[in-house]
Amino acid sequence: MLWRKRACFHGEYRCVLSMGYSALTVSALAALIAGVTLSSLAEFLETLPGLIVLIPAAMAMRGNIFGAMGSRLGTAMHLGTFEMSLRKGTVLRSNVEAALALTLGLSFVMGVLAWGATFVFGLKAISLTQYVFISVFGGILAGFFLLLLNLLIAQQGHRRDWDVDNITAPLIAAAGDIVTLPMLFLAAWLVIGWPKLAIDLLFVVFTVASLYMMAHYYKKRRTDKGEAQRILTQSTPVLLVCITLNIFAGLILEMRLESLIASMALLILLPTFLNEANGLGGILTSRLSSMLHLGVVRAERVPGRIARENFLVTYVFYMGIFLLIAVLAHALSMVLGMSSPGLDMMVAISMVAGFLTVTVLNLFSYYIAVMTYRYGLNPDDHSIPLTASGVDLIGTVFFVMVVVLVGL
Repeated sequence: MLWRKRACFHGEYRCVLSMGYSALTVSALAALIAGVTLSSLAEFLETLPGLIVLIPAAMAMRGNIFGAMGSRLGTAMHLGTFEMSLRKGTVLRSNVEAALALTLGLSFVMGVLAWGATFVFGLKAISLTQYVFISVFGGILAGFFLLLLNLLIAQQGHRRDWDVDNITAPLIAAAGDIVTLPMLFLAAWLVIGWPKLAIDLLFVVFTVASLYMMAHYYKKRRTDKGEAQRILTQSTPVLLVCITLNIFAGLILEMRLESLIASMALLILLPTFLNEANGLGGILTSRLSSMLHLGVVRAERVPGRIARENFLVTYVFYMGIFLLIAVLAHALSMVLGMSSPGLDMMVAISMVAGFLTVTVLNLFSYYIAVMTYRYGLNPDDHSIPLTASGVDLIGTVFFVMVVVLVGL
């Protein structure tokens, strides 16, 4: 099995392209559902000012936590240490515990930071208790679904001898988009409908639960430094940086919200655009992480031949996928009777912003993986979250920049 994986790395990348295109196409179709959801619920964005600041961070965090989990499981399969068991001490059990703890704690922090960002920048926004309720309640519901999906992919990949590095990231990213948005808007709907006292009481409950969880794992880490504690210790600082990057992406969207709502097709395209960029980054970073562990890629200052070949594969993915999502987003807007700037404009925005994003993504993902590996950290815990959040911010900037340049 190990030889076959190495052959795939060094060959003509046929297995990467076939599996990757299949996963990216499925994730694109799924992410379009998230785009339609976002565009159809635009009234919530106006009723609850500042809500869109939270959305990029919430969507990315699901992928960051569970995408990194999938990457770690893929690496364990390459190394032969994975077993489909939830017994204490197994790789799978440790990853499940870490994912659940990160979901609760970081969802709370995310809500606080989103409120703080709107306060600092003087933007009209909902209250702190509302931000935290929406973030934690929506995050927990979405997190359970993504955990089950990760277990299913791991089980099937292990049984069928798949290279899950090529499919986990785009599928988790797409599922995260599809699940997170409805869960967030369900929480937002409850915020509107429930009494303020109920939201305040739940805010207290979430605060106590988050503090207890952090104290419990900190104490446990000092006495029992297992795999779950290692993941929490190394992942938490990185994910805090990721949340901050995504909050800035949300602030950019909040400042351009009127123009995005005026052309609903762009709201359909935006989540799909960011999802596919994250899917490409996830495939690349998962492969680079596994290659570093296996010694196929060396942690060099200048990307070597195999790394450059993987960059080229990313561009091949880009040319087909970003054209596809532009056409589909425009077609959906026409079918649903929503406004669109036109097919040519949609293609231009997607392809130009996509090319700029993918170019940065290639270099960013490589050096993140190399730096974390050189410092003795696990690239699986850092590469996907940092790359995904960096791509969200960079992709949002390029997307909005191109939209502004074409005069929309």
